Amino acid sequence: MVAMTKCVKTLDVLFNDPSKTFYCSGDKVAGRIIVEVSQATRVSSMRVCGVGCAKVQYSKGKQRCRQETEYLKYEQVVLLDDQPIDADGSVILRPGNKYEYRFGFELPQEGQLVSSYKGKFGCVQYYVKASMERTGLPVLECKKTFEVEEPLDVCTPDLLSPTGGTKEKKVTCLFIPDGQVSLTAKIDRRGFCEGEDICINAKFENTCSRIVVPKAAIYAKHIYQADGRTKVFLKKLSSVRGNHVISGMCDAWQGKSIRVPKLKPSILGCDIIRVEYALMISVHIPGSEKLILELPLVIGTSGLGSRTNSMSSQDGSVSNASMSWVSLRMPSVPPTYCDLDTPLTPLLDDFDEDDSPVFITAPAFQFQPPPVYTEVEEGYNGNTQMLQVC
Repeated sequence: MVAMTKCVKTLDVLFNDPSKTFYCSGDKVAGRIIVEVSQATRVSSMRVCGVGCAKVQYSKGKQRCRQETEYLKYEQVVLLDDQPIDADGSVILRPGNKYEYRFGFELPQEGQLVSSYKGKFGCVQYYVKASMERTGLPVLECKKTFEVEEPLDVCTPDLLSPTGGTKEKKVTCLFIPDGQVSLTAKIDRRGFCEGEDICINAKFENTCSRIVVPKAAIYAKHIYQADGRTKVFLKKLSSVRGNHVISGMCDAWQGKSIRVPKLKPSILGCDIIRVEYALMISVHIPGSEKLILELPLVIGTSGLGSRTNSMSSQDGSVSNASMSWVSLRMPSVPPTYCDLDTPLTPLLDDFDEDDSPVFITAPAFQFQPPPVYTEVEEGYNGNTQMLQVC
């Protein structure tokens, strides 16, 4: 909504379905423009524009890099229903009434749009702009943004195929060879959705004299291109680590999991902005650079490939349940005998209200009270000695 002026009280853009969180290719974007005036106003035309573009802007030294790419451009002159129009096409709006200009347009088909994005050095934005033109007065404009999400299916044969690799690094100490560190890792596929677990099978071998630590992390790589220059922004999203590997020893990960956090799908179809993800498995070597193996990932749209998602979620829940015993809390103090009761335990959880449920009665045990300390006697060298109470 624009700020109120002397003549115009309200100028706002409303979508027909305000609860819709995002649009996809081929969807129809429809709504209305609400106008209220405080005095009689002659409107020569009302224009509606649908705009979608990617923008990159950053500074490199003294040079300012900037570039734009257009993905959506729609323009339409909308009219009021049942409202008299003058010969020049203008209309007079009078106070006390609420006027609605209706509009609607379809988004381009799949493959021509890019998902909405907002990053550190660029963005992909879609919006509807209403421009009210008045004779002899400045043009009033109002914008309303909407989200676009292009579906990205990760159940293609290419993304379902396993990937892996091997890396090794020779370690030196004052130019003297000090053995080497190697890692071999593999994951069962490259395509994932948020909430899924990535199972890592890896082997680490340490033949140097230092203690090394294996780690794994999911990184997001934001790539911006403008004026022939490229800027890369790297961000760590989640990580796990393994046990220390001492000199001359090996360690192995068998299905060690790292969960994909909540994040936007990969952006691969934009010319100036790309969002890529990678699983980086590394070995921290004291006094030397890390040994890093990068495995590319593609994060898809949630809901596509639901069978794979559900299976991964079940596997992850079972794994978490089997490994969550360390989070169990023991009671701070042991229960007393008076806290024990004999409740009735139903054998059937589902029964009708008129029927009497089947119960079992827990057996009652008679616990003997602990002996009084003054009554405990102990024999010592044939003599009887009473223990004193502290």
